[in-house]
Amino acid sequence: MFQPVSVFIGFRYSRSSQRKGFVSFITFFSIIGIVLGVASLITVVSVMDGLEHEQKRRVLGLVPHVLMSQQQPHLNHWRDLQRDILLMPDVSQVTPFQESEALIQSKSALQGVLVHGIMPEFEQHNIINSAMTQGQLGSLESEPFSIILGQALARNLKVNLGDAVRLTLPNKTLFTPMGRVPVHRTFTIVGIFNVGSQVDQTMVFINSKDGAKLHRQKGDGVNQLRLYLSDAFKASSVIAQLSLRYPDFQFVSWQQSQGALFAAVSMEKNMMWLMLSLIVAVAAFNIVSALVMVVIDKQGEISILQTLGLDRSGIVKIFITQGLVNGLWGVVLGVALGVLLTLNLNSLFSVIGVNLLAAGQELPIALDLKNIVVIVASALTMSFVATLYPAYRAAQTQPAEVLRNE
Repeated sequence: MFQPVSVFIGFRYSRSSQRKGFVSFITFFSIIGIVLGVASLITVVSVMDGLEHEQKRRVLGLVPHVLMSQQQPHLNHWRDLQRDILLMPDVSQVTPFQESEALIQSKSALQGVLVHGIMPEFEQHNIINSAMTQGQLGSLESEPFSIILGQALARNLKVNLGDAVRLTLPNKTLFTPMGRVPVHRTFTIVGIFNVGSQVDQTMVFINSKDGAKLHRQKGDGVNQLRLYLSDAFKASSVIAQLSLRYPDFQFVSWQQSQGALFAAVSMEKNMMWLMLSLIVAVAAFNIVSALVMVVIDKQGEISILQTLGLDRSGIVKIFITQGLVNGLWGVVLGVALGVLLTLNLNSLFSVIGVNLLAAGQELPIALDLKNIVVIVASALTMSFVATLYPAYRAAQTQPAEVLRNE
């Protein structure tokens, strides 16, 4: 098979077994560095992407994509609004609810929580419904003054299914013979959920009708509508349409309420990309040391090639080829190791008995081909850049000076 002479010689140099021991040592460890860097980058980025996707699924499953409210304690004609909004092509679900802040108290602890008054009939697709570990979401409708709370909160309060807790509204008071006291009511725990996020500690669910009675209101207590979209990233365009149709309402998107959280996760992932890319860069630039030593070792051969008619660009191509072959070996082996490690990461943790998440939960992993392509391209680019200086040094060899001492 025909090969340019520079490429042929570069391949021969990369496969040469007669190098000096120290040069071979540096070359070997530069390849191993690229292997470990690429493998680490693929594994960590896949885990970070998996955690980000899982967080979005959990948070966006609970947090409404668009929140619709009015400056009134009760949202009148919400059923008509729900019916009209559901006709919009990007809206997949509209649920009524009531939101308030409260203190939840058991016999042993007290904690602030966010109370969501819901109608169970509209919450069948809520992630809470599929995350119930004890009880059922529908029990809120069948049992008066019942409450559902997260597993972490239940553990902090030291309560279980069937126990009683007290909800107190610190910002709402009433007059009694003993003076003004906060509004409070006793609720019975009918369900416990475990979403696996901070929601488990900060959010509780009650029936919106019970919430209306707690707030001393008439009716079903609905004061807001939660809109879930077929694509959460279309929230801004949906809000623009709704603002024209309902100018008296206020709208809040999930980007406004949870944007800081996702921005922090994105920044953390970008920093991991940067740190691990620097590891790959350091490993790739070890090729410089190895190639410089090869250039010094091969000066006689370089001079002979020049006297036989090989020009400087040909000499440059020889050492670029040699460096890229070493880099390519590191990248190929690194990708193989990284993909193999990523696909078997949970099994490996299980064997060695390591649990990074809660017991029984596997580490979410999202192996993206696009990320692998970017990593491969970046590592090969770094390897190419690392060959430029040694190749330039080789091309500057003066045959007369070198051969005069041979």
